[in-house]
Amino acid sequence: MEPEDEFLYKYKGLYFVTDSSSPETLDSLDSFEIRDDDIFVITYPKSGTIWTQNIVSLITYEGHRDGTENITLIDRAPFLEYNVFHVDLPSRPSPRVICSHLPYYLVPKGLRKRRAKIIYVFRNPKDVLISSYHFHKVAIQIETPKDFNIFFEKFLAGKVVCSSWLDHVEGWSAHKGDFNILFLSYEEMKKDLRSSVLKICKFLGRELTEKEVDEVVYKATFDNMKVDSRANYTLLPPGILDFSKGNFLRKGTIGDWKNHMTVAQSERFDRVFKERMEKLPFKFCWDIQEDPEPISSLVDENNV
Repeated sequence: MEPEDEFLYKYKGLYFVTDSSSPETLDSLDSFEIRDDDIFVITYPKSGTIWTQNIVSLITYEGHRDGTENITLIDRAPFLEYNVFHVDLPSRPSPRVICSHLPYYLVPKGLRKRRAKIIYVFRNPKDVLISSYHFHKVAIQIETPKDFNIFFEKFLAGKVVCSSWLDHVEGWSAHKGDFNILFLSYEEMKKDLRSSVLKICKFLGRELTEKEVDEVVYKATFDNMKVDSRANYTLLPPGILDFSKGNFLRKGTIGDWKNHMTVAQSERFDRVFKERMEKLPFKFCWDIQEDPEPISSLVDENNV
């Protein structure tokens, strides 16, 4: 038994949090009924999930945008496989916004009809690793890393929640033709939030006024989300996060990996990741100084 087995279990090749889901729940997701107007936000963990969850909710729900509804973000746009609020998704009125960290082969079959929409957000994996490391310190239901070196090696080996970053991103990229999917990079969103919001609006077929777009952009900035209790996950049920050890929304920046990794670790990371990453149809931004290339144009042919 490996040390992480106490906190994680493997289901069809993927690691899940033991106390937050079950194989029986995951079995049932295959036949989860998909509606044509469902909107899925899918990510590998710590790739901009909450941020995109909030942006899509602000675009989709007027009450969320104008502040007239007092609903937390995780209740407004619940997770499929980690339904911590026990939301009755089948009885939810349309349109539903649903979040997931699932790989392409574990999502409900109905998504392959290419009617419901998927927004897939990816982030440079070095920053994903750093964000995951800090999240493990706050999360009660997963193992607190003994030190960064140990977690670094686990991430490279895919022995973490959601397993291998490479497998996740490669899988969704290679099977994009099976789904109605828009790819966005975290870095693209960070550098030009307004353009990203407009891109999401176009993909969802939502026409917002200029004032409404301004409101979405304003409320979706990292600083505003961090102090919004509806969006910063501070209202989660007890026993999930320990906020005395840090915040769920920590820095939200690009290139923080440089403050944590040694040169040797960065080089080792590159040896493990570089060859497979170079085959992906995406350009990755590694530093705040770099200009990320918009990547969604590479997959627009699937959204026609």
